[in-house]
Amino acid sequence: MPSDPLVNDPSSSLVPHAVNVPVAFDSSGQLLLGVLHTPAGPGPHPIVVLLHGFPGNERNFDLAQVLSRAGYAAVVFHYRGSWGIGGTWTWSHVLEDAKRVVDAVRAADFVARHRLAPDRVAVVGHSLGGFAALRIAAADQDIAAVGSIAGFDLGAAAGAAALDPEARAGYVAAFADSLLPLTGTSGEALVAEMEAAGDDWALARLAEPLADRPVLLVAGSRDDVAPTALHHEPLVAAYLMRSVTALEHAIFPTDHAFSDHRVALARTVLAFLNRHLRAAR
Repeated sequence: MPSDPLVNDPSSSLVPHAVNVPVAFDSSGQLLLGVLHTPAGPGPHPIVVLLHGFPGNERNFDLAQVLSRAGYAAVVFHYRGSWGIGGTWTWSHVLEDAKRVVDAVRAADFVARHRLAPDRVAVVGHSLGGFAALRIAAADQDIAAVGSIAGFDLGAAAGAAALDPEARAGYVAAFADSLLPLTGTSGEALVAEMEAAGDDWALARLAEPLADRPVLLVAGSRDDVAPTALHHEPLVAAYLMRSVTALEHAIFPTDHAFSDHRVALARTVLAFLNRHLRAAR
């Protein structure tokens, strides 16, 4: 492995060479378009599925490249109803699409074609992607590790909206401001779906099914999209109280996108994965 995959490219002696290839995954008849970053070397390579947030302006391709240089195969893709992908955007579709991609990258033909290790799969998500990552990992014991970056807890947001009409109106307006790359939804529809799920979508409820897996929760102290007081600190407290024994957590002095802490974020995610899913060359 290179001494530091944040700054060193893989050795040219490693074959096959690293490649970034377009991929597509079927989800309810819609093709989800993405990119698979396959590392250099024979593998089999552990797999990291990277889940972007709402609506997907930050897609964390920098993390995918770092992970690939470190020996992990990294997948980045779009959900239904976003950025030109067919279908309609809903929170539930995001969860379904994420699950189907995780299943697809473990399929025998995909694994053989790309030299992957289906028993070493991690899911790491940003914002809404962090919410989705935790939920699908809780429902799938074969996911080896999970990470949430500036995770947006839809269950906690639903609770806040129920208590405060101004907060609810704020969510409607904030969601409505981000609809340009999305299809078939509205700010009101998204809040209504969040409210219908209510506490069932609270991430604190996932402590028991995640108790035996490595979990990474990182947040930004300047985050005004998923403020730590609502979306991070209560979740950390709940997971510690309910014995998520391999929990790692941190708050960085940065914003929702980790705009000025991308290197620190990459090092944190990579160190977490190396502890629990180390790539072998």
